[in-house]
Amino acid sequence: MFKNKSYIGISFIILIFGIYAVPKIIDRVKNGEVVKGSRLDNVGLKTKADGKLVTIGKAPKFELTNQNNAKISNETYKGKVFVLEFFFTTCPSICPKMNLSMLEIEKTFFGNPNFGIVSITIDPAHDTPQVLKDHAKLLGVKSSNWNFLTGDKATIMDLSNKGFNLYAGENGKVSGGFEHSGLFALIDKDGNIRCRKDEFGNPNIYYDGLDKKGVVEIQEDIKILLQE
Repeated sequence: MFKNKSYIGISFIILIFGIYAVPKIIDRVKNGEVVKGSRLDNVGLKTKADGKLVTIGKAPKFELTNQNNAKISNETYKGKVFVLEFFFTTCPSICPKMNLSMLEIEKTFFGNPNFGIVSITIDPAHDTPQVLKDHAKLLGVKSSNWNFLTGDKATIMDLSNKGFNLYAGENGKVSGGFEHSGLFALIDKDGNIRCRKDEFGNPNIYYDGLDKKGVVEIQEDIKILLQE
């Protein structure tokens, strides 16, 4: 009789644990957070590349208009290392964080004539050169090598989705009306997309502009490319 009561008690405890824990575990799996934790989140923040960055291939060609109404293309950055992103000025979600990450990168390499930044809007109907100029001023951008670009919408969407394979698209159901990647592309002096390898030896083609670790890594790799 005592054994039966013990089994019932244990079964009840397991049932309660399942009701409480399983939904949380499922949510973490869906969100890709299974291995995250207070300590694991900080693993790798102090990273160091081995100096052997992978060459992915030539960056797609582009020619767009910047915040000063000047034409900017790949040739503008020939002989320079630069970071490229897709964004839009009215973005209410990830862009503010991306802006802060880019400002941190700008600060690190400010004054270096061989480094630049390219920010391409995916909402050119709103983001005119003047709007982009006001946006740069609002952010406190100081570098003359940081160009905010606008142009033909179809061209920009193709450049993002087909050229760089960085997702961007319209979605009337989300705040702001657009969705896009929070990743940064790193391009070397010869116009090649470059990156480091992950722990399994696979190339991490782009850098996470929303994550501290990603920002630390791209700054380390910019330094490597500037020395090449």
